[in-house]
Amino acid sequence: MQKVYKECYTLDKRCYEQYGLTEDILMEHAASGMAAYIRQNFEKNSSILIVSGTGNNGADGTVLARQLHGEYDVCLHLPFGVKSPMARIQLERAQMLGVKIADTLEDADVIVDALLGAGLNKLLNDETIHILQQLNSFEGHKIACDIPTGVSAEGLMPIAFKADVTLTMGARKEALYLDENKDEVGEIRCIDLGVSAQMYAMPTQTYVLGKEDIKLPSRTTQNAHKGNFGHAALFCGEKEGAGIIAGMASASFGAGLTTLVVHENITPPPYLMHATVVPDNTTALAIGMGLGGHFESEFLEKYVLHSHLPIVLDADAFLSKELLSVLEQKDREIVITPHPKEFTILWKLLTGEELSVAEVQSRRFEMVRMFNAKYPHVTFLLKGANTLIMQEEQLYINPLGCAKLSKGGSGDVLSGLIVALLAQGYTGLEASIQASLALVTVANNYKGSSYAMLPTDIIDEVARLENT
Repeated sequence: MQKVYKECYTLDKRCYEQYGLTEDILMEHAASGMAAYIRQNFEKNSSILIVSGTGNNGADGTVLARQLHGEYDVCLHLPFGVKSPMARIQLERAQMLGVKIADTLEDADVIVDALLGAGLNKLLNDETIHILQQLNSFEGHKIACDIPTGVSAEGLMPIAFKADVTLTMGARKEALYLDENKDEVGEIRCIDLGVSAQMYAMPTQTYVLGKEDIKLPSRTTQNAHKGNFGHAALFCGEKEGAGIIAGMASASFGAGLTTLVVHENITPPPYLMHATVVPDNTTALAIGMGLGGHFESEFLEKYVLHSHLPIVLDADAFLSKELLSVLEQKDREIVITPHPKEFTILWKLLTGEELSVAEVQSRRFEMVRMFNAKYPHVTFLLKGANTLIMQEEQLYINPLGCAKLSKGGSGDVLSGLIVALLAQGYTGLEASIQASLALVTVANNYKGSSYAMLPTDIIDEVARLENT
């Protein structure tokens, strides 16, 4: 788990004021981190094209050119000249060493984008767009210095540098984890700037999750029985397949008992129970997956609204003001798991404010914080390429998702995984984090074609997670 910030200017400023480091020193370390990556991955004398802008991000690129000159065939391109004082100083140093300055762009083994970096807040001009089109057409390994040009905190510009790896400086920035930027940033690595990450960092309430953060509901006590692992009850509605899939996921992720609450006879797998009421020994509920209008208000009022059991709300639950009234219950573990379209629907029901899916996607961090301000006790999981999970002002980013999950039923599996953990006594936040990590881990483990994974494949992979 790593810290994430909206911006790092404050952190840089502390280095200047408290640690006596200068802009120049930070710049040398930024370039050294990039140089180390190149040295580790590319043989000496490989060709390196560095495209630098007018400011300090461009100066980082110019320092990199100086540091690699002599070991590699380095070519520095400055399409707009230099403007900032540090950029001028660094260019003079590079020229004194004999770094080659090129007037045109040519493909190379390594291509470094140091044009704009963080803080982009205006549209790209035509010349920058043309440069990015050229760079993206090249075959070389593409490295973005800090943040790919064209990527911003407000989402993707009409075009951006498509990096294989982003070497971000000092600490991770939120802009790197917007869904709209996922395909452009590539792999994200963080470079220290002359002090350790622990000394550079400041307190934050935003974190990015990693593979190392997954903790499975493994059973280590041998003297145990099914009652030790809870009883999950999932409402199975008009589209019964959704409820059955969620129930299968729940059973596979450790719930001692799983019951489908049904309105009429169904034929689930034999290891799933089904009943027309919520069993008395239930320890967690899930509702919404394929629900439709299957259950009468009196039934929902008795078994959902008047219950204090931990609950997952998903899918059709976001169409119901009645079910959404659960959000007001502050003494209850509540998890909601909308995708962006469902969020626009539930937000309108809750507030009357209309949002477009495009707005939600370009302002994902703002959206989860906006919801959290209204319902801080609720665990809010916003699905997406980078899943966001927030509760009580703590925001967690799961960046490990992949396109294999872009298929109906994946969300039903997620709800089943979450309710299984709630049934076993996890908090809403921990259940959401761990279920989300399990989901993306098994998707990445799936060996079939990228387009072929079924919800049942995910569930099968969940059963093998402990042994991978």
